[in-house]
Amino acid sequence: MGYDCVVCIKQVPDTARITGEAMKEDGTVNRAALPAIFNPEDLNALEAALHVRDRHGGTVTAMTMGPLNACEVLRDCLFRGADRTIIINDRRAAASDTLATSYILSRAIRTLPRYDLVFCGRQAIDGDTAQVGPQLAEKLGIAQVTYFERFVELDGRTARVRRNVGNGWEVVEARLPLLLTVLGSANTPRPPSARRVMRYKRARTEPEVGKEVAEAMPKASEQKREEEWARRLEALKMNGLVMDQWDLDHVEADLQWCGWAGSPTKVHRVQSIVLTKEGYTEIPPTEEGVHQLIHELIVDRTLG
Repeated sequence: MGYDCVVCIKQVPDTARITGEAMKEDGTVNRAALPAIFNPEDLNALEAALHVRDRHGGTVTAMTMGPLNACEVLRDCLFRGADRTIIINDRRAAASDTLATSYILSRAIRTLPRYDLVFCGRQAIDGDTAQVGPQLAEKLGIAQVTYFERFVELDGRTARVRRNVGNGWEVVEARLPLLLTVLGSANTPRPPSARRVMRYKRARTEPEVGKEVAEAMPKASEQKREEEWARRLEALKMNGLVMDQWDLDHVEADLQWCGWAGSPTKVHRVQSIVLTKEGYTEIPPTEEGVHQLIHELIVDRTLG
């Protein structure tokens, strides 16, 4: 029996390279000021889905919501073994918080003919909320298991899962369809396959093809550009290299739950914290040293 797996992934700004231009005045992230990377724990989620497909059969669909630049992480998914990719790309989805994002993703997943397992990274490094996965499960009306590390057993429509609870593990059982949020400790993501890189490096969405044609033919007439777009698109289709691009109309989303309108979370203030203290304090590993540390933390009002 095969399992149809969906992996929700995100292209995120590299938070290790934060600068003073990282935030806009309205409180949103200035993504243009930071290099974009594949959210780390989403790679673990992808690997978990690929492992299920490799062992039990089925399919792996990678899905993301964002600008067309996010197609880069979708191509990375193809390089690593995903069977299908989908980007939800719509300006009306801009500035979506976790509530709006989980709603849009739920509408997209419901558009699929079937899904057995939905994998999400535990959290994204740009927000660190760990909310989208649980909210998505709630909107889909399916069971969820957070802090996934591995399947103990996957048999028919029942899954037994080991989850990490911080100071130990527990094994839980749930019926499919099931959503899992995956920890970074769950596995070691496989590298891109050289053969798949050669196969899928030309994979594009229709809007990406249009953008490339416009850049290659800036002085051509609109008709010439449309003809070239159709020619390139047909060549990609013949080789199975067209990536799905959906908008909010395609997933039949209610616009009042998307973007700014559907996002109750508002950023009140953004502060840049600069650590000015130089050097460090060495605490001896003794009872007296620990008492001294606690006393200093209380005096500094870090504790108490």
